[in-house]
Amino acid sequence: MRRKLVAGNWKMHGSLEANQQLLGALVEGLRGYDAADVAVCVPAPYLAQTRSMLSGSNVAWGAQNVSKHASGAYTGEISASMLLDFDCRYVLIGHSERRALYGESDHAAAAKFVAASQAGLVPVVCVGETLSERETGVTEAVIARQIEAVLSLAGVAAFSNAVIAYEPVWAIGTGRTATPEQAQQVHAFIRGLIRQHDAAVAEGLVILYGGSVKAANAASLFGQPDIDGGLVGGASLVADEFVAICKAVKS
Repeated sequence: MRRKLVAGNWKMHGSLEANQQLLGALVEGLRGYDAADVAVCVPAPYLAQTRSMLSGSNVAWGAQNVSKHASGAYTGEISASMLLDFDCRYVLIGHSERRALYGESDHAAAAKFVAASQAGLVPVVCVGETLSERETGVTEAVIARQIEAVLSLAGVAAFSNAVIAYEPVWAIGTGRTATPEQAQQVHAFIRGLIRQHDAAVAEGLVILYGGSVKAANAASLFGQPDIDGGLVGGASLVADEFVAICKAVKS
């Protein structure tokens, strides 16, 4: 059976003082919790603080981006080996904000997936459609294109140690959320797409839903058969809310 995962994406938020309070509250609020894996993906400058505060707890941590390059003259980039120096387990790949704001292509995201995977990190590859794409009925075509780019470069076996996060772009930070049935339909499509390449990998693949996940809707989303947890944005910055989302996962 797939083990559920709830991962927080802090985006470009945080300060040493605020992080101290938030991480401390997460450690306390999730002490003894074992119904799902939990992680936070934090801005790179705070990885040392995060490791210091979360080491020995049941909350893992990760980064929000990684370079496709192992090292070299790439000013401002962060390599997979650097993330491993801070004991990161996860790294987000191809988040919609990276694609939309910084022009990250499907191929660029796939190359980052390969770099992370080969280094031993768990890539959390983000896929999803815009509102116009949903309204024109091309949701599945868009998501297939994004995933096939990774499959063509990394191969299906790489998904044995990876996560896919379905994030409808129209539901990120807007307060709008796909209904549990809408989300389930897309998650089932994603699993079916991977199943075409390898049934065993597809069955074990953790697929998260992201897009205005809150404590109020988490249980109904997580109760769907192909939704294996959530990638949580703004709500992950509020300790009580994030803990409540985690605890919406039933043991």
